Amino acid sequence: MNKKQTLKIVLFAAIFLFVLQSLTYIIRTNGDVKDRFVGFYAEKENSIDVIMIGSSPVYPCFSGPQIWGEYGITCYPLSSNVQRPQAALGLVREAQKTQSPNLYVFEIKQFASDFNEDSDSMAYTRGVTDNLKYSWNRVLTINDMVSDVSDRYTFYFDIFKYHSNWKTMVLPSQIRCFRYEYPDPWKGFVQKAGIHPAEYVDYSAIEEQIPIPDYNENSLKELLAYLKEHNLNALFVLAPYQLESDVKQKNFNYMESMISEAGYEFLNLNEHLMEMDFKFDEDFYDKGVHTNAIGSQKCSTFLAEYILERYPIQDKRGDQAYQSWDQAYEKWLLGYKESEQQIKDAIRNQDYTEVQEEDEE
Repeated sequence: MNKKQTLKIVLFAAIFLFVLQSLTYIIRTNGDVKDRFVGFYAEKENSIDVIMIGSSPVYPCFSGPQIWGEYGITCYPLSSNVQRPQAALGLVREAQKTQSPNLYVFEIKQFASDFNEDSDSMAYTRGVTDNLKYSWNRVLTINDMVSDVSDRYTFYFDIFKYHSNWKTMVLPSQIRCFRYEYPDPWKGFVQKAGIHPAEYVDYSAIEEQIPIPDYNENSLKELLAYLKEHNLNALFVLAPYQLESDVKQKNFNYMESMISEAGYEFLNLNEHLMEMDFKFDEDFYDKGVHTNAIGSQKCSTFLAEYILERYPIQDKRGDQAYQSWDQAYEKWLLGYKESEQQIKDAIRNQDYTEVQEEDEE
């Protein structure tokens, strides 16, 4: 085989892989998680101050657009539903490719969860891996999250999963994802306009500790070691949450000790409800798991002020390079007014949102 033939083969392979990659990006199932990750990749390099990683309590609880408009900090969530702890390190590595944030914020509820075998495959794992661009880090993240080696190829080449989505290729919202980069006007935030009351039980006096599951503890140790090795700032947060029992509080106490010993801060927002004026019977969308728009406004304000007290970040409001963030804030203001009124009407009429099992994480 001469050089010309070799070049043709290499060129054909390169074009084939590029087309395969682009088709995969296009036909990946659309929705707010895809919008969030595609939007992250579209952000300008080294423009995000705070990257938030964790499960579904993150993206409705902490509003990047609000925090920008009121404090001039750019915050973006790399969050997906029932995001397992094994994803955290891979998401940090992915973020570092294009961003150099002042701070990583990790929501730690899922570190206390005891995952079953179903959580080790398909939907929840794919919420992370199928929203990463093709790269070596994606392979490593899949290896960390998928224990069954024989099943990994369907994660490496997720077109096997989404080949039946061919009809969506004609949708403009899908076609524009061919590079897996397209701005998200909400900057990853999801505003929820419903309410389902929760009952607050105060476990704050409990000091005992119970270890978290081994696989989650190992993930936390690896994450802490990586953060320390690369000299990265991190804050570990528990969003407002209706604890199922005192066992969860003991799990969080155990994690707080691990995190503190590693030299990082742990912020349990359940211990700051009065400061935030957070109301369990009004500020949740779905009975103690995800905040609604009013709860989010309170949590976002508290978190932003907490961060600014400890991690000085320059206020960039007025900088023309951040016009998209100004637009996101305007969008949030309009959405908040509408959501606030809907929530108040729902409270008055006791018109509560229905809580489904898949919404609970």
